[in-house]
Amino acid sequence: MQPIEIIVIVACVLIVGGVIFKAIYDKKKGKSSCCCDCSKCTKCYKKDQNDGGENN
Repeated sequence: MQPIEIIVIVACVLIVGGVIFKAIYDKKKGKSSCCCDCSKCTKCYKKDQNDGGENN
């Protein structure tokens, strides 16, 4: 294995690990990945029903 291959593999693992860590961290903080602008999302649907408005 060449050193560049090892560097690329390590970089990929760090990127994937960072994304997973951020998702878990945000979930523990109570943040959602929801954009609150979709009709299929249960959070958006409930929010629209509570506000009395309709989703675009």
